[in-house]
Amino acid sequence: MGHCIYPGTFDPVTYGHLDVLARAAKLFDRVTIAIARNVDKDPLFPAEKRLELIQANVTLPNVSVVVFGGLLVDFAVEQKCDAIIRGLRALSDFEFEFNMALMNRHLQHRIETIFVMPHVSFSFTSSTLVKQVAKYGGDVSHFVPPNVAAELKRVFPH
Repeated sequence: MGHCIYPGTFDPVTYGHLDVLARAAKLFDRVTIAIARNVDKDPLFPAEKRLELIQANVTLPNVSVVVFGGLLVDFAVEQKCDAIIRGLRALSDFEFEFNMALMNRHLQHRIETIFVMPHVSFSFTSSTLVKQVAKYGGDVSHFVPPNVAAELKRVFPH
C-alpha cells in the first residue's frame, strides 16, 4: 500500500515513536519519517541531531528519515505520499490530532490521515515527559533507545 509520511518533532525519539513506525512500515511499502524543523516548539535538540538519533534506530529497509519545514501537506504532496501517519497514545491526543487531520484534509483532500496506536506499554510515554525525567536525573532507559538516553545524559548531567 503506497507511501506514507510519519511526521513529528521527535525531540527526542522514544520507543513509542519507534513502535508506531514499525506498525506503519507493515502497512505501507514506504515510510518517510519527517522531522519537523518547528522552532516554535523550542526543541531541545536541533533537527540535525534529531535526525542522527532516529537514523541510528531505524533498521527497516522501507523507511527513510528526512527533515522538513513548512506545511506538512505541501511536503506530503512534494513527496508523492498517500497518507500521513499519526500516533495516538491516549484520548487526550485525539482532539488535537483530529483537528489537525481535518485541517490537512481541507488543505489537501487527497492525502488521508491514519491514526495508529502504539503498544499499551508506551501509551503514557511522551518526549516532553522523557525530557523532564532526564532533566532531574531520572532513568529514561525504558522509554528511549540507548543512544538517546546517552545524549540526554550529556545534555542533563547529574
